[in-house]
Amino acid sequence: MSLATWLSVQILRALPRQRLSRAVGRVCEMPLSPRVSTAVTRTFVSLAGVDMSDVAPRDRPYPNFDAFFTRPLRPGTRPVSGARVVSPADGRVVALGRIARGARFRVKQQDYTAGELIGEDAAAYDDGSFAVVYLAPRDYHRVHAPVAGEVRHVRGIAGDLFPVNALGERHVPRLLARNQRVVVFIETAELGRVAVVLVGALIVGRITVRMLDVREVLPGDYRIEPRVQVGQGDEIGIFHLGSTVVVLMERDSRPMREAGPVQYSQALLG
Repeated sequence: MSLATWLSVQILRALPRQRLSRAVGRVCEMPLSPRVSTAVTRTFVSLAGVDMSDVAPRDRPYPNFDAFFTRPLRPGTRPVSGARVVSPADGRVVALGRIARGARFRVKQQDYTAGELIGEDAAAYDDGSFAVVYLAPRDYHRVHAPVAGEVRHVRGIAGDLFPVNALGERHVPRLLARNQRVVVFIETAELGRVAVVLVGALIVGRITVRMLDVREVLPGDYRIEPRVQVGQGDEIGIFHLGSTVVVLMERDSRPMREAGPVQYSQALLG
């Protein structure tokens, strides 16, 4: 490990990660004048390389940075591919494949179990499938249903807010299972219970879910009554700033793509 990397790791560990993320979230939600909003969004688009061609048009600047970051797309820009499982988000597929016995799978040289990610016994995911999609700051930050089914249960899981990037992946053991998470469970006839895990990260102070009328999903179990039907590709949640989505399925599916760039509703597993 180089001296620069060692110093970065020490700073990361010493940071008040929760307080910093909340503070940045509050700043992002502060109202901006039209002139300032335009300048801020143009600068971010340029520096991060954001593709605005598919973004829903507006007749006025965004009211704050959070509204820009969680921007919706124009209807019809992401047609559903028809695969058994589609990507839940724009970003980059970093891992996908079969879940081994013991509900174990590997992401970026780290081993995980389905149970530690979703906060309960997960033996049903033995021999199932998983996929992991990482969202960069330039990406569209709404999360969509990878399968059609019904949502009866959402779970918020307490945790830390380490960065989900190369530094975090290399130097934070079991990173995805240590960070705050929100799990949306989708019941399906063909694939069993599909868990869509929205993983928080440094600066990601808030995750919202469409089925819940709350400002953010706090730790705990939320029972959805009446149950909500979702179609494949329907929006189910939003990252207020960015992170990672893990999809876990109780049935085995065949990978339909290699690791690399992906857009939501494109084929993931077949």
